[in-house]
Amino acid sequence: MDKLPPIAGWNWVKEGFALFRKQPAEISTLFLAYMFLMMAVGFLPLLGQVLPLVLIPVFSMAFMQACLQIEQGKKVYPNLLLAGFRSPAVKRLLQLGVLYLVAAVIAVAASAVIDGGMFWEIMSGQKALDTDAIRGSNLSLSMMFSAAVYTPAAMAFWYAAPLIAWQDMGIGKAIFYSFFAVKRSGMAFLVYGLSWVLIGVILPAVLSSIVALVVGKAFAVMIVLLTVSLVLTVVMYCSFYPTYTHVFGRPDSRTVPSLPQ
Repeated sequence: MDKLPPIAGWNWVKEGFALFRKQPAEISTLFLAYMFLMMAVGFLPLLGQVLPLVLIPVFSMAFMQACLQIEQGKKVYPNLLLAGFRSPAVKRLLQLGVLYLVAAVIAVAASAVIDGGMFWEIMSGQKALDTDAIRGSNLSLSMMFSAAVYTPAAMAFWYAAPLIAWQDMGIGKAIFYSFFAVKRSGMAFLVYGLSWVLIGVILPAVLSSIVALVVGKAFAVMIVLLTVSLVLTVVMYCSFYPTYTHVFGRPDSRTVPSLPQ
């Protein structure tokens, strides 16, 4: 478990772009399949609100495995999305997903000390997010407070799934190693986060503004913004892989089994 310099955060972003360029259509198709599946799950009564969070660790391993296969020169297919369910560690990954849910609930519930429960009501669907709900509330501050509360959990979860699936760790051990690995390379993660704010938030806004000035049509602006946002989101998913390999090294033969082609 290596401590990394701040520049490593930018290198993770660059490696994410490099992985994407090798199989852009394939990894984008995998991502779209994931999004459509999550949308379908969202329609389920009651479970639709909690399953997407619980399933994050399982599906995250599909993208990690995809990046590993791209690195090895192997083709990525949409059925790789289910590879995490073929892992011997699938039960632990699902249990980790339950911890994701618990941490998210605690973080959102904690915001009640700032806005009296407004953010909780919006996230739980009890209140619509509209102008009347926002006016006079501390919603922005409560969201930032929730993010701060969730930060230690995010550190503990960042590497937990691959450590469970690729290094056969127990949940507690994986969470422990993940938290301190992120803490040791905190400056690298700060650079990584700021880089994605610049590339993933500011860049699309600038590009859409330029298109609006040149073309002057809302439809064209929307198409450009959606396309750029989709590509950058997929690249960000690709960049998760080097954050792991730079700290823990490349996985050995004990990888998540991929589905037959």
